[in-house]
Amino acid sequence: MRKFIGLMVVMTALAAGATAALADPYGMAGCGLGSMAFDAKPGAIQILAATTNGLFGTQTFGISSGTSNCTDTGGGSRSAKAFIQTNREALAKDISRGGGETVTNLATLSGCPDATAVGSTLQRNFATIFPGATVSDVAVSDNVVAVLRSDASLSCTRLQ
Repeated sequence: MRKFIGLMVVMTALAAGATAALADPYGMAGCGLGSMAFDAKPGAIQILAATTNGLFGTQTFGISSGTSNCTDTGGGSRSAKAFIQTNREALAKDISRGGGETVTNLATLSGCPDATAVGSTLQRNFATIFPGATVSDVAVSDNVVAVLRSDASLSCTRLQ
């Protein structure tokens, strides 16, 4: 058992060190403990990274605190787009409902004072944001930011 724990500590340290050397510090699973443990390696390993992030809730914590490979949390268009792309599926569900945790976090990153109004606006524009099932993550993030920018009543100050 001690050998196993020692091996896990060494693997975690190596993964964290390797991750720091990459330009894009996480893979498709996004940032969080999973990105630190499994690196940005493509393929099925990203399922393990996403599962790790989900089980321990490290992605949400990392995004809000700027830790666990979750950088650029100061807000603005770039940060909002990265958040949208990383959390696309959860955000799509929350947009369809008109609110939720991901909409609230997006409103905060975008400098929008009223997350409820953001949720309502995004819900009304669902078809514009998600014009088809195969729309790319980049297109979705561009569409969300465009919708938020186009509604001056939302006052999303970090998207200007």
